[in-house]
Amino acid sequence: MALERPIGPILNGLPNQVPDTDPEETQEWLESLDAAIETGGRQRARYLMLRMLERARDSQVGLPSVTTTDYINTISPEQEPWFPGDEDMERRYRAWMRWNAAVMVHRAQHPDISVGGHISTYASQATLWEVGFNHFWRGRDHEGGGDQIFFQGHASPGIYARAYLEGRLSEADLDAFRQEKSKAREGVTVLPSYPHPRSMPEFWQFPTVSMGLGPMNAIYQAAFNKYLHNRGLKDTSQQQVWAFLGDGEMDEPESRGLLHVAANDELDNLTFVVNCNLQRLDGPVRGNGKIVQELESQFRGAGWNVIKVLWGRGWDNLLAKDASGALINLMNTTPDGDFQTYRANDGAWIRDHFFGRDPRTKELVKDWSDDDIWWKLKRGGHDYRKVFAAYQAAMNHTGQPTVILAHTIKGYSLGTHFAGRNATHQMKKMTLEDLKGFRDSLRIPITDEQLEADPYAPPYYHPGEDDEAIQYLKERRRQLGGYLPERRPSDARLPLPDEKIYDVAKKGSGKQNVATTMALVRIFKEWMRDKEFGKHLVPIIPDEARTFGMDSFFPTAKIYNVHGQNYTSVDADLMLAYKESESGQIWHVGINEAGSVAGLTAAGTSYDTQGVPMVPFYIFYSMFGFQRTGDSIWAAADQLTRGFMIGATAGRTTLAGEGLQHADGHSLLLASSNPAIRAYDPAYAYELAHILPDALRVMYGEDPQDVIYYLTVYNEPMKQPAEPDDVDVEGILAGMHKISGMQPAEEGKHVRLLASGVGVPWALEAQELLEQDWGVSSDVWSVTSWNELRREAMACDRDAFLDPQSERRVPYVTRRLSEGTGPVVATSDWMRAVQDQIAPWVPEDYYALGADGFGFADTRPAARRFFHIDGPSMAVKALQMLADRGEIDPQVPVQAAERYRLMDVNAGTSGTAGGDA
Repeated sequence: MALERPIGPILNGLPNQVPDTDPEETQEWLESLDAAIETGGRQRARYLMLRMLERARDSQVGLPSVTTTDYINTISPEQEPWFPGDEDMERRYRAWMRWNAAVMVHRAQHPDISVGGHISTYASQATLWEVGFNHFWRGRDHEGGGDQIFFQGHASPGIYARAYLEGRLSEADLDAFRQEKSKAREGVTVLPSYPHPRSMPEFWQFPTVSMGLGPMNAIYQAAFNKYLHNRGLKDTSQQQVWAFLGDGEMDEPESRGLLHVAANDELDNLTFVVNCNLQRLDGPVRGNGKIVQELESQFRGAGWNVIKVLWGRGWDNLLAKDASGALINLMNTTPDGDFQTYRANDGAWIRDHFFGRDPRTKELVKDWSDDDIWWKLKRGGHDYRKVFAAYQAAMNHTGQPTVILAHTIKGYSLGTHFAGRNATHQMKKMTLEDLKGFRDSLRIPITDEQLEADPYAPPYYHPGEDDEAIQYLKERRRQLGGYLPERRPSDARLPLPDEKIYDVAKKGSGKQNVATTMALVRIFKEWMRDKEFGKHLVPIIPDEARTFGMDSFFPTAKIYNVHGQNYTSVDADLMLAYKESESGQIWHVGINEAGSVAGLTAAGTSYDTQGVPMVPFYIFYSMFGFQRTGDSIWAAADQLTRGFMIGATAGRTTLAGEGLQHADGHSLLLASSNPAIRAYDPAYAYELAHILPDALRVMYGEDPQDVIYYLTVYNEPMKQPAEPDDVDVEGILAGMHKISGMQPAEEGKHVRLLASGVGVPWALEAQELLEQDWGVSSDVWSVTSWNELRREAMACDRDAFLDPQSERRVPYVTRRLSEGTGPVVATSDWMRAVQDQIAPWVPEDYYALGADGFGFADTRPAARRFFHIDGPSMAVKALQMLADRGEIDPQVPVQAAERYRLMDVNAGTSGTAGGDA
């Protein structure tokens, strides 16, 4: 006989062994709570309970923590609400969706195509989705605003199958699944493998298949909705965010790592639904344990409301008869690996190996046939009424986010070859026998002859537009505000700031040393002051505002906190006091780069999700951007995010003293791998004064583009020159412009010096050394964007390759460097590969210096000399290149290296050794 456990409403919670010494008084307390709920509502009752807990703690009354409950449904049958739909009707077209989703993937696995796909994930959660589609999820035309649904990526065939029945997709569209280019033609909507807004921009809203990002982004989407509401920019009070996740996905650190954010902000507009089919991609999530119990404990501990939907209605009578608690004990003690095995076998197996473990549970099913055990005892995630009850409870809950842990079977309804098998995630096609069995179980009116005609291409099923079930399906969506998913960007345009605000940056800094970070922040401050444009800015700062000189925003813009500020700040008497507010503008997310990018994504797609264009301005240590959160940035690009990423304290040598893990010399190279990123590395404030307004025009002007601007700025103070009268604005925006030119003193003794960012002064230093010490003239170019120069050059090459009959376009970098003569030397505070991006299109001898290797703590001049990227190093390399061309004596570069003590790090002079940023 299996060992019994104490049975009660809460495991590890209420001490059930303590007797009730005064049942009458207990009843009075319970009735008082009932009265508080009835008269004051759930929010009032919740407040009273929290105050009672607070008083109990003050009185040192020990209260056990509530971690996990019994392995049964949270909502009892008596608490279940009336189900308002026609369950038989909904079951009918749900079967059609199951069939079409599986057939779509199966057809895509035809031997002539073989592009893959996933069948089993949608099979496990079709019920979870259909309850939402039919009764809860509001479309874009609902009076309260549309809900935002993060669909589990591997189950996307189910969404396509529903859209087919709705008339939004055709059979030709379904047959274009995973064939985005080969099937692209007029009249066909090609279907990407997963939810990809960039691939299907009128359909998908949220990319979710990079597992772990969906949960994180859903939390910040819900938080951003509250942010918009509390700032008075839009009423989002009726909008809900739903995220559908896998139990295996919850092992990703991003999946659980930000749960506290949702709890702290009391995001009762957020619901997670974790599809607990107990399987990862290769096998059990917790074969020896219980993933549902683990997740319940963690979510409860993080402050979430937890609802478990584990067993279908067929279990209700058995549990009601379980007076001894033996059945609950079996449920509590059976590991997930066994539950998976049970479902892969028949009713007799379950009778012997589950119920047979305890004579009391075996007695419960003695009058049941094996078929009854197999068919009636469903998992809760496949029971419409159980799921509806959970969703309704989640919508009625206030003050906390909710997670629904739904027990399902991976590959449910697909047959014994699929359901619950370890390999089911990788199974992409069905045998003829599988197809026939699947058809029979779903009652699809397709004949054997139709299936046998071509087992690789079984027909889709649609009963016709006039079918009553199709009409019912469409009416449900009409009442809920339209079809989902749907992406519908707003036509609203932002009033962009007046050009005059950039004048201060164009004037230069005079005798004052100013870092480009400070120059950028000054412009941003002017943006904030603009009455119309300023309110659409979303400053996102991961706990380094003072490093970037943005603490001056605290008193006026204030830091957003859903609870306001209920304490007196320690610096309250200072001018730049730390101030929080419910309507604060600054999204100060803490030491949390992942959450920052999630916030950037939510704010940067508000033009679609909320119809309100917002301008996120995320500023961070450049090292902790693309290196730490590159996957999230890629997803942001997929979601068609617009906004600014500011990589501050950029470069490998400018952050003197910080060392290896802070010294960024490669984020520009990583940024170049993302097609949606426009990366700039400006040297001067006046360059920023042209790049920033152009970026606003590109992203928020008359013809907005779905791109993100990445600007690298530095903490090294230096004199900012005034904008020259003949400033080359086209060059600044295209990627390079000449800032200093010299006529060659002698033929063959001229070079071109290219640099970006903080490296531009080193090129000017090299220009001076070459002319004064060696009689070599040079031109200096400020390269504002190596990445954009390469992108434009590649586009020219592609045009020439694919359309050789047309006039060949010459890349911008080639045209500009064809204006002068002599070898070209490039430098920057980045690794050499950044500068080497333009090498194929430089029309002369070209060499790039770079800060390759790990960074380290030292003075700026010493670090630059160590990497040989400073002014003297540029000068020596230029002389070597002239010598190699036979244009100067080979001994000249040798003499120069000795003169400048090129191998002595203590001889470095390029850059400031200190000073405030």
